[in-house]
Amino acid sequence: MLKIVIAGGFGVGKTTAVGAVSEITPLSTEEYLTEASADVDSLEGVEAKQTTTVAFDFGRLSLPDEPVPLELFLFGTPGQDRFVDLWYDLCRGAVGAVVLVDTRRLQSSFTPVNFFEDTGLPFVVAINQFDGAHRYHPEEVRTALELPASVPVMSCDARDPNHVAGVLIALISHAVSHASVNRTGNAPTSTLQDA
Repeated sequence: MLKIVIAGGFGVGKTTAVGAVSEITPLSTEEYLTEASADVDSLEGVEAKQTTTVAFDFGRLSLPDEPVPLELFLFGTPGQDRFVDLWYDLCRGAVGAVVLVDTRRLQSSFTPVNFFEDTGLPFVVAINQFDGAHRYHPEEVRTALELPASVPVMSCDARDPNHVAGVLIALISHAVSHASVNRTGNAPTSTLQDA
């Protein structure tokens, strides 16, 4: 069993990604947005959004066809910066994290990227391909987020179970390489993929 965190800014598709691959009905803590949060939660770029995660999302995915059968426990974080303290609890015991990115609002990606760089938890960046959004090459996003070459960056559609599963497999591979580096001190081989 492996615990994986799916993080990212407000409205980037974390709840959607967990729901896309979960083989159980996902546990969701979605609540309606209210006027009380208007001063602290900007809806710029996601004006149609009506709900938000206030604690976490939870889903489960079994990967029986991998070299070793895996059961993944997926925890989606709330996206607003005011909930970042909760991320420490959600990350306890996790093997790694997926940072979902919306290139229309790239500034919301810096908080999760900085969080995982600071905590040292292995992470990959998945560019969620929203309908109508400009398609950027993963290397352009790497440059914009100032990510090192060791962090895998790939494109995905958070609504597509195959895309999300591919991102999760890339994360597991990256986490294994990261653990190997920490034990031996050798540089890992690149796992950069464009899903």
